[in-house]
Amino acid sequence: MTRRFSVEERVYQDAEGGAVSRAVVVHPGAVVILPLLDSSTIVMIRQYRKAAEEELFELPAGTLEPDEEPMQAAGRELIEETGYRAGSLEPFLEFFTSPGVLTERMRAFVARDLEWVGTRPEDEERIRVVPTTVDDARKKFLAGELRDAKTISVLGTYFARLHR
Repeated sequence: MTRRFSVEERVYQDAEGGAVSRAVVVHPGAVVILPLLDSSTIVMIRQYRKAAEEELFELPAGTLEPDEEPMQAAGRELIEETGYRAGSLEPFLEFFTSPGVLTERMRAFVARDLEWVGTRPEDEERIRVVPTTVDDARKKFLAGELRDAKTISVLGTYFARLHR
């Protein structure tokens, strides 16, 4: 058990009615935000990720606090990581990050009408805010330069919806 998640041994019924035991990482859920500064600029971040042992180019995101609503978490994380407050937050996409072993449900929001209020990163976070043109983000996406799954999922969906 950690502050953010726990690991449980769960028993499931298989197709033949037998019992199958699986270790499952139980996670409270998380949010990812697609912050649109204007029609041609996305507020992205560069963040060193200890587990990956490298700096990743990402959309801002974070884990839900106990009893926190996803939209509230999205607003909080946007300010903490980018320094922008959203005038509007709209639900955009929902997905499981790694459903074979993890219960984490990621909820994505589009943030618009951004107002600069100053960043409030957590003590261990090292984040650089990088406003990026939609065209540059699309180029990085298509070139396979993005390595963060939540960012790939959200931007890929966003780019697909732009060209319907």
